[in-house]
Amino acid sequence: MSRSSRLAATASAAIVATCAATAVMAADIFVVGGKPDDPFWSIVKRGAEDAGLVVSAQGGSVTWLGPQNYDNLGVDAAELIRQAIDQGADAIVGPDWVPEAMDPAFRAVVAAGIPLVIYNAGGIAAADRLGAMNYVGADDYKAGVAGGEYLTAAGRKKGVCVNTLPGAANIEAYCSGFVEGMTNGGGAGTVLPLPATSFGSATAVAQAVRAHLLQDPAIDAVFTVGNVDANSAISGLEQAGKAGQVQVCGVNFDETILTNIKDGRQACAIDQQGYHQGFLAVSILNSYVNYGLTVPTREILTGPGIIDASNVEATMAGVKAGTR
Repeated sequence: MSRSSRLAATASAAIVATCAATAVMAADIFVVGGKPDDPFWSIVKRGAEDAGLVVSAQGGSVTWLGPQNYDNLGVDAAELIRQAIDQGADAIVGPDWVPEAMDPAFRAVVAAGIPLVIYNAGGIAAADRLGAMNYVGADDYKAGVAGGEYLTAAGRKKGVCVNTLPGAANIEAYCSGFVEGMTNGGGAGTVLPLPATSFGSATAVAQAVRAHLLQDPAIDAVFTVGNVDANSAISGLEQAGKAGQVQVCGVNFDETILTNIKDGRQACAIDQQGYHQGFLAVSILNSYVNYGLTVPTREILTGPGIIDASNVEATMAGVKAGTR
């Protein structure tokens, strides 16, 4: 082969390799998450979008799909999963909130040969059952246990978990864990189930907490399953005249909750690091689609951690940056 022929062949090979690389590095990843105005899910979405900067640089995309409300959560989320399949997703991330309604849709993802990561809800058990690559998120049951044990260590004897999303697997796990945590610490725990329409409704949750505390004066601890509900619970106990007598701990937090902890109006918050959930799930799938990379540790835990007066100041900077 002449020198010019060799140069031409080399150039052609380089062009083919470049085109092939470009074709490979273009993962269209769909992420199913919470509704747009949910404070916790806005943090998860931020994490997914930040990981999406790398995805976009490689020619791919990250598409966020969320329900408009939580009234029919399992069915609506299953429809979003099927929508992602129909839109040609190269990889899908989703929480297994309501297994009975959502598992068939997740199985359709795997049957279509689309890589799947379960995050936020369902745990490694859901990832195993559905054939997902990984689970990224907190252990919801342990999060509840941590809250119950913290409150009993602070001297609380009887606590109630306010469940504003009955039937959602992760929320049920929070409350079951909380009851065990209270029991482990020598106290007692119960669950107050409310209609799903009450989730995020400040008025509905505050009224329910107020009424329940007045009905059972022995309750001295309240555990909530979301940051909006925690703020509402504080309002409810204050309306019941129980400020300083009933302590509140809840899953997730925002700037208001951190201020409440700093000021002594809330005892603690359970941190599941939602930013990590979105960021890591998208990053894992992008690396797998593009390069075949995997993370051998299939259960990647982002929580639970506890935020209280001892570390609240350090946490506030992350909230201001939009990552916590």
